Amino acid sequence: MHIKPSAAIRKNYNEISALCKATKEPVFLTKNGEGDLVVMDIETFSRRESMLRLREQLIVAEEDRLAGKKGYSIEEVDEMMKKTIRETADELRK
Repeated sequence: MHIKPSAAIRKNYNEISALCKATKEPVFLTKNGEGDLVVMDIETFSRRESMLRLREQLIVAEEDRLAGKKGYSIEEVDEMMKKTIRETADELRK
């Protein structure tokens, strides 16, 4: 974990940016000794956001499974995908 005073962002922007990109970790900024902001590079942020969305989807799927909601077999998913591809291809030909 990297912790810097908030004044460091004004004085050392390039250094903090490089640190975020090199470590792929957030940098925590403090103000008057208290936590204030978290800074991270956009690639790391995007990756974390994607991971959180995927986790949310997996939790919903697991909750559905535990509640007894019907799932789909591999064969059913395969057929649904083929049908969608055929329908999309037909629409594009029109």
